[in-house]
Amino acid sequence: STVFGMASSAKKRAVGLDKNPEDSENSSEDIPEDEDDSEEEDSEASEEEINEEVVVDFEAHTISDNDYNGIKKLLQQLFLKAHVNTSEMTDIIIQQNHVGSVVRQAEVPEDSDDDGEPDEVFGLTTMLNLTERKVTALGVQCVEEVKELILNQCEKNSTHSMMEQLEKVLNDTSKPVGLLLSERFINVPPQIALPLHKHLQDEIAEAQRTNKPSGRCHYCLMISKTCKEASKNIPARGGAPKEEYMFVNAEEEFFYEQATIKFHYSVQDEADSCLSGRWSYDDVPMKPFRTVMLIPADRMPAIMDKLKEYLTV
Repeated sequence: STVFGMASSAKKRAVGLDKNPEDSENSSEDIPEDEDDSEEEDSEASEEEINEEVVVDFEAHTISDNDYNGIKKLLQQLFLKAHVNTSEMTDIIIQQNHVGSVVRQAEVPEDSDDDGEPDEVFGLTTMLNLTERKVTALGVQCVEEVKELILNQCEKNSTHSMMEQLEKVLNDTSKPVGLLLSERFINVPPQIALPLHKHLQDEIAEAQRTNKPSGRCHYCLMISKTCKEASKNIPARGGAPKEEYMFVNAEEEFFYEQATIKFHYSVQDEADSCLSGRWSYDDVPMKPFRTVMLIPADRMPAIMDKLKEYLTV
């Protein structure tokens, strides 16, 4: 059943939503360079077909058992080859479906060319408590693996003082940290993020009122997919963040602005075409990164205001 009356209208290319979820939105990438100058008529026809637009509606739904494969795929898109048990994490997300939503296509016409399943998951937004071990007897292992991943990458890519600060926060059970997961295929428009995040905040407040898991979080921890031009120099250890980092989910830059702890780490060696796309924009090679952000929960209203301003323009 639909959690709330929300549908986002999006435009997609004729190649369809079943293509690799993180391939660049730029349609020129789908045309090999060596074909641009030959067989001009075929090229123009191909360009016209690729630029054909189809209106697609998306809806948010309560997470259910049927979403297992789709949720796991989105988690693998985020964690790549990191030592995190995405199967256990998926189980927790489904088990605690009092918070979080999945995004599905609102209605698939019978004559649609899409090959996907009717209930295919195109996006996920939820929160997992990282410091209250009583979240569930199942999956404590994956929670510890996420914390270990973040601390190890912080140690390698940030200052020692930031590493100590993050470790202290993650080990302080009196001020729980929630892992804020907001994943979607690149075809899904960013406008859908605003109602998803607002609804999640309402669910978290209700979970706190009823003393359910993920309701009592003092901090939100996000791991965002980012990238930067391959030709750009990476900041020195502990150096100031550079503006050339691009957020795959553009709205997550507003979370970054409010973060008290933030750092980047490369996933160049883990990325492959299956899980991470081609990593190029306008034929400019990009290196894939993950950007970690720790955000005090009391800053979320300000972020929601920014999202509203940005996504309703």
